[in-house]
Amino acid sequence: MPKSSAGLSTPAAAAAKAGKSFKKTAPEPLPSTDAATDASASASVDNPFAARQQMLADMKCKTLKKDLYKQLKHDKSVARRKERDQKLAERRQLGDAAPPKEVPKTIESTREFDETIVNPDDQEVVEDEAMDEFANYFNGETLPKLLITTSIKPVGETFKFVQDLVTAIPNATYVPRQKFDLKQIIEFAKNREFTDVMLINENNKEADGLIITHLPDGPTAHFKLSSIQIAKTIRNHARSSDHRPELVLNNFNTRLGHTVGRMFATLFPHDPEFVGRRVITFHNQRDFIFFRHHRYIFRNAQKVGLQEIGPRFTLKLRSLQKGTFDAKYGEYEWTHKRGEMDTSRRRFFL
Repeated sequence: MPKSSAGLSTPAAAAAKAGKSFKKTAPEPLPSTDAATDASASASVDNPFAARQQMLADMKCKTLKKDLYKQLKHDKSVARRKERDQKLAERRQLGDAAPPKEVPKTIESTREFDETIVNPDDQEVVEDEAMDEFANYFNGETLPKLLITTSIKPVGETFKFVQDLVTAIPNATYVPRQKFDLKQIIEFAKNREFTDVMLINENNKEADGLIITHLPDGPTAHFKLSSIQIAKTIRNHARSSDHRPELVLNNFNTRLGHTVGRMFATLFPHDPEFVGRRVITFHNQRDFIFFRHHRYIFRNAQKVGLQEIGPRFTLKLRSLQKGTFDAKYGEYEWTHKRGEMDTSRRRFFL
């Protein structure tokens, strides 16, 4: 058999030389695409936005990618709203036969067990609170009278914040700190029958701490102060009236939380004037205490809304001390130690 010019035989010749017959085989058929189609259809049913998400991931043009992302986000929101409305309509149609609502798992609902969580109706708790430092207020024997002061030489933004606090809290009076230490301010307040002293602390020309001392025998709470927004900067804010506000305390569930909540309660009159439609909220969430000041707006007989008055800020408890403020010899009931206490995202103390 002749060889090629390159001296290499053809595949058929090589096979004959080896004593084997050479037979051409038909190409193997391509695998069926039914399985791939079914998988793609199943994915599309589970996630109707899968194709566009993949397109978004493969897209190189930043401008088109940004527009596609906005449209995809909008369509997802519309789809969620339709699904929610559909489920609501089904529940109304089924009535009592409707399946129970699915409760989502949150950090709050999966918090670590805390043996200090108490029931407000617990007889032992009721007896303890009847004899604690705040009992005179809840028995109606004393009326709240708050003295507000600041650190020495405060800046203008702190003055604006104090002005909003004086407006929000009835019977609150601002007294300049001058060069007096806090113990002297507390004695001054005792002699003039104030029931509480609030100190706004400054650091680097920014308010970052808040101390509340209940008079005459304490306790004293020290909070980290953050996220301050004065009333003037809140969009469409309302103006406060002189009516006594309603007070709302949320999620103060432990013994420590009860003490902190009762301390907040003693800052405000016990008999709100509901005609004024003012409401002040201390909302505890994951040991962050959010302060909000609103008023009700009754649009009609069925609908009611809220209009924020301000200010707004966030507190986080650092320590709770027995008695009035004493940084040197004070006895602490509770102190937040980050290295020892913050061992889990699901561990809370209030």
